[in-house]
Amino acid sequence: MTLPRVQPIIPTWRKEPFDDPDWLFEFKYDGFRGLCYLEQGRSRFVSRNGSVQNNQGSSFRLTSSTFANNTTLPISAIWNPPSTSPNPCSIDGSPGGDQSPALSWTRPQDQGNTRSFVVILYDETAGYFHWGMYNITASATGLPQNAGVSGSHYGEQVQNDVSGAAQYDGPCPPPNRPPNVHHYVFTVYALDTMLDLGSSANFPARVPSLYEALVRAGENGDILESASITGLYSTTPVK
Repeated sequence: MTLPRVQPIIPTWRKEPFDDPDWLFEFKYDGFRGLCYLEQGRSRFVSRNGSVQNNQGSSFRLTSSTFANNTTLPISAIWNPPSTSPNPCSIDGSPGGDQSPALSWTRPQDQGNTRSFVVILYDETAGYFHWGMYNITASATGLPQNAGVSGSHYGEQVQNDVSGAAQYDGPCPPPNRPPNVHHYVFTVYALDTMLDLGSSANFPARVPSLYEALVRAGENGDILESASITGLYSTTPVK
């Protein structure tokens, strides 16, 4: 059975913003809005003008051989504060490897205009920036485990929010401070430009510099695609 088309509500122009306590409002983000039909086990995405959009999504994919999406990060990726024993970043005090996980990405729709990649790791639960590597070569299809070591030749790195060093530093969420399970989001950006953060020996690039550069790249249309994968971690024992 083919489901009937549902006519969506179309926005109406007004001279000034509309406000009413009896109405709920939402932010409008760029992107497609439509309806999804599930018919005989197959999905069909239809835009508000009736166009089928099944093939319009990004095919950019980020995966890891170190962990699966939305699963717990292994101890090899967990931070180990220097000269600290037992390790407060693990439940049982085990030392962490503090090695960035292996990452792989595929872009079937690459048009040959990619000039660099950027990889960031952000704890979206606590708002901490754990890693930032930019100007990764355009021919790269991923990063091996521990690519985020200090002085890495895979790309340029910014000082993180954990140790302040220009390297990868893994998770170390505080115990017994809900939400106990933190979400660590790895994101790779494909750019049609190289980034200039203006770093020097005395004033190395920091987190805000990389975010500002990405904002400018977005404003200039230099971000081609992005893809993410999420790792979970907690130092609070499950009761």
